Amino acid sequence: MVYKDILESIGHTPIVEVKSFDVGVCRLFLKLENLNPSGAIKDRIGLSMIEAAEREGKIKKGYTLIEATAGNTGLGLALVAARKGYRLLLVIPDKMSQEKIACLKAMGAEIVMTRSDVEKGHPEYYQDYALRLSREIPHSFFVDQFNNPANPLAHSTTTGPEIWEQMGHQVDAISVGVGSAGTIRGLTDYFKKVHPRVEFILADPEGSILVDHVKTGKFGAAGSWRIEGIGEDFIPSQADFSLVRAAYSISDKESFGILRDLLRKEGILAGSSTGVLIGAAIRYAKEQTVPKNIVTFVCDSGNKYLSKVYNDHWLLEQGLLDRKEEGDLRDIITRTYSSNSVVSVQLQDSIGTAYSRMKLYDISQLPVIENGKVIGIIDESDVLLALEDLDTHKFEEKVSKFMTEDLEILEPKDDLKSLVAILKIGYTAIIQDKERFYGVVTRIDLLNYLKRKRDV
Repeated sequence: MVYKDILESIGHTPIVEVKSFDVGVCRLFLKLENLNPSGAIKDRIGLSMIEAAEREGKIKKGYTLIEATAGNTGLGLALVAARKGYRLLLVIPDKMSQEKIACLKAMGAEIVMTRSDVEKGHPEYYQDYALRLSREIPHSFFVDQFNNPANPLAHSTTTGPEIWEQMGHQVDAISVGVGSAGTIRGLTDYFKKVHPRVEFILADPEGSILVDHVKTGKFGAAGSWRIEGIGEDFIPSQADFSLVRAAYSISDKESFGILRDLLRKEGILAGSSTGVLIGAAIRYAKEQTVPKNIVTFVCDSGNKYLSKVYNDHWLLEQGLLDRKEEGDLRDIITRTYSSNSVVSVQLQDSIGTAYSRMKLYDISQLPVIENGKVIGIIDESDVLLALEDLDTHKFEEKVSKFMTEDLEILEPKDDLKSLVAILKIGYTAIIQDKERFYGVVTRIDLLNYLKRKRDV
């Protein structure tokens, strides 16, 4: 099929059965919403909400669309706004991945960053912030996905019918997460009409209040989670849990592990919330004694989370990736030399090479390594010193001429206080003994280590 416009290609995403997970007597199917134009299920509601506002005369050419989003709704809105010629202003919490932010800016959206550590009612809570901006900016429209009926409408008129048709009317359960609650509300509205016996599975990040609310009708204070796009610290007004028959809290660690397995074993590069949905579907499936067809979603593409979910160093820093504990200073190293993850230079490398690596990896200093041992450090000030006469030919000078050889070296068996003393005066500690170089420890490495110890 040839489409006349990219917006026509939203929806009609395929469903694939995956067999790499233990789901007992059940079968697990994934609807690949990552194949929407912007790579997410939220393209559906972006189109629905903007076109509903057009039909109702709430927006016209020259208007500014304003929305609060912690996930992919911003991308869906950016896609549609760009095609239809609207200015888009997005208020996003500061936990959104850098890939998403870069993509939003590239699509023409304007970004206002706000805090992710505050709750509803605080002036910097992202939804309240967006509402305030919509009142202050002339000729603007607050999209308000959390209260916009065109959000669930997109799923009751497109997503639900597609699942029902593609599965040949053989759907027993659907695993779904809740952010704005548009997906669960829209699917519930649809399946109440065509198959009210379908069982909905609530998939929630650990720390969100929704599972407790569904199970007990009560909830306490919300925790924190690193999953993007689902989980809440309040009950969205559009939420409909009437068909929910099971609810599960899935940890960040479990979710991210599932995502990496999904890529390795099934070849599907999925975003962070998908791990929660699959995790809940797996738990539900293992409790069943009769075969059931379970459908859930690849909500968005994992290419938006390469710096997080698919980055071993980020997972280690967050305490989400297991690593053998040595019981000494080696446990504090994030990038170990043995795993070839230390960014370094050699004696005969040029100043230009050192500068290029600092810039590429966004770091300010590099160990100089010879025969597997650190013999010097070169940092930004050394490079600047080499170029102080503004002679750009100095980029060709050797690192060995400008590196610092006065090193702060600790052996793995040294105590933590010795490490703190080095970091306190602004140096980087080199962990090295007579046999080998293990890695470097910076202030942030130590802080991450202490945070992990506290969270255990």
